[in-house]
Amino acid sequence: MADIRKLSKHTVTATLQCAGNRRTAMSKVKPVKGVGWDVSAIGNAIWGGAKLADVLELVGISKLTSVSPLGGKHVEFVSVDMCKEEKGGPYKSSIPLLQATNLDAEVILAYEMNGEPLNRDHGYPLRVIVPGVIGARSVKWLSSINIIENECQGFFTQRDYKMFPPTVNWENIDWSTRRPQMDFPVQSVICSLEEENTVKPGKIVVYGYAVSGGGRGIERVDVSFDGGKTWEEAIRYQKSTEVPYVADDTSSGDKWAWVLFKAEADVSRTTEIVTKAVDIAGNVQPENVGVIWNLRGILNTSWHRVRVEVEDPNF
Repeated sequence: MADIRKLSKHTVTATLQCAGNRRTAMSKVKPVKGVGWDVSAIGNAIWGGAKLADVLELVGISKLTSVSPLGGKHVEFVSVDMCKEEKGGPYKSSIPLLQATNLDAEVILAYEMNGEPLNRDHGYPLRVIVPGVIGARSVKWLSSINIIENECQGFFTQRDYKMFPPTVNWENIDWSTRRPQMDFPVQSVICSLEEENTVKPGKIVVYGYAVSGGGRGIERVDVSFDGGKTWEEAIRYQKSTEVPYVADDTSSGDKWAWVLFKAEADVSRTTEIVTKAVDIAGNVQPENVGVIWNLRGILNTSWHRVRVEVEDPNF
């Protein structure tokens, strides 16, 4: 820790999202295995620590290296957290060495969160932050970092967090046929309303978040106040509604952070409010959760829908 703290401190604003975010909605199509997360298995923070690329340079691995002098191609992060899935062994995962040594990827070994020392729940004393990637790769409570030839062979890299088609079930699954999930797809969620709401007729304002993996900006957030028949473009912002958000502006330092949105309309009858986002690569959320259903209930990025029942003004 002392050597890590001697290195230049780097801060990065990054959103961490569990691959199982919105799993509850997917389970309504067909049962899935996993914690029943709704829309809040996600968070955004300013992380402070040493760039992993700088740390690796201390042990002779140069920037932008894909293969180490000893043939390593992946960086494995091992936690002190012991888990039953590893038969009592530690939680662990890995990322490619090229990503770890790329300064633009901004992978850091974090010891601060929002300007304060990292607390125990968030990984004290040290955790890795891998921006733009599912939360499972940002291992907490680090005990060691290893340079290895192949991907981490741990349970949560090889036998979990992989995206399978709807045709795969627990009887015919072959984990070796899919790569470990890294980037998360484009996502948007309405946060200011519950799944079921009762409101008075008149103006309704909705707020929410949008985010995409790999540092891809949010080109557009569309909100429908009539169940998807017509759409309007939401206002996008990050720190303030007064500062326009630019999807491909990397100078702000917030390319790994979620984008907040706001939209409003007059509502006079019971309806469904829907949101979908588009990132700068043109990726868009799928309309139907059924087409992306998978047995572990990960990566539910379908249109987010909330029902609004409008009260009769005569009562």
